[in-house]
Amino acid sequence: MAKIVVIGGGWAGCAAAISAKKAGAEVTLIERTDLLLGLGNVGGVMRNNGRYTATEECILLGGRELFEITDKYARHKEINFPGHKHASTYDIDYVESAVRSKLSEMGIDILFETKAVDADIKDDRINYIILDNKKRIYGDSFIETTGSTGPISNCYKYGNGCVMCVLRCPTYGGRVSITEKLGIKDMVGKRKDGTYGSFSGSIKILKKTLSDDLQKKLNKDGVLIVPLPKKEINSKKLDIKVCRQYAIDDFSKNIIVIDTGEGKVMAPFYPLDKLRKIKGFERVRFKDPYSAGIGNSIRHFSAAPRDDFMKVIGVDNLFVAGEKSGFYIGHTEAITTGYLAGYNGVRKSIGTSLLKLPSTTVIGDMISYSNKIMNGKDGDKMKFTFAGADYFERMKSRGLYTTDKEELYQRIRNVGLIDVFDNKIVY
Repeated sequence: MAKIVVIGGGWAGCAAAISAKKAGAEVTLIERTDLLLGLGNVGGVMRNNGRYTATEECILLGGRELFEITDKYARHKEINFPGHKHASTYDIDYVESAVRSKLSEMGIDILFETKAVDADIKDDRINYIILDNKKRIYGDSFIETTGSTGPISNCYKYGNGCVMCVLRCPTYGGRVSITEKLGIKDMVGKRKDGTYGSFSGSIKILKKTLSDDLQKKLNKDGVLIVPLPKKEINSKKLDIKVCRQYAIDDFSKNIIVIDTGEGKVMAPFYPLDKLRKIKGFERVRFKDPYSAGIGNSIRHFSAAPRDDFMKVIGVDNLFVAGEKSGFYIGHTEAITTGYLAGYNGVRKSIGTSLLKLPSTTVIGDMISYSNKIMNGKDGDKMKFTFAGADYFERMKSRGLYTTDKEELYQRIRNVGLIDVFDNKIVY
């Protein structure tokens, strides 16, 4: 049986583990904290704009499990807010346990509070990875989905210090890049001004600390749009956001809050004393990060050079997904790349040809297009998401954006890939 080792238990790692398991492999997933999903535990926005298209494509390809969970625990569906249509929001308090149960039911071995710190490589192939407890984990293929946030030194150097976010580096240690341990130089993203990294684009407040009328409205509508006093409007803050789909004027002129079980404020940080001067926010408290009044986590420090099969260039049996595979933004982007990486990891382990998703699909197009742009001039300043900014415009111009499920079915059927991720290829 093929042995697949997934390093990192965020959305991308969970998708890769599921995909590899369905293909017939024995799968071990290594997660440095006590929770799966990483930033997915404070995220919550799905299916907005082109993410709807990518979600339905992935489901048709056979990558349905994680989307079924986010749909099941959706607090709101088909909501609209500035620049975004037909969004759904999942409840951040329930999804992680549901994903954990799903992986356990499938027989995926999960090692919590465990960190991969190095790897042994020979003839361009990884033999095993080395854990922080000195143990070795052998495999046929390896998939790195360690993300691009941290360690703490990056947040201090390029942000406003450790703001005590859900990643909990002080407790579990910072992210380790296996590709860099192998001598492969990772790409580092930049902001418009050339500063390294990107601020995470939202903060969480305890919903119950909003005024009663704002709580009722948020629970009913799924979104709050509260105009800011003129003196509080600052469009320059949009430049630091990782989430370019939210870098539009409405997000500088208003406080926009989305219901994910708590209140997801669409700003990278907001001074508490100023926030409490806004009507209805007088008692507000932060949930994540705890120091959201001064800063947020810094991302996009570690994207590995890879091909369109999600394989790392220079290592024969190492694949990547999520932010480790590019300057991506969002859960949908992590999940879709994860399913492909897991599937191709198994194909590589049995010596068969790898799958490249065609550019007539939105997932395949973003994987190849973003790879090309990132490696071009000023590519380190670009960010990619199905939900907005430059890539969403490309989707629309190429006729890839649609919410028509029949059209999407025909799209995937025409390239012969219906339920491809359901195929068991190892027996």
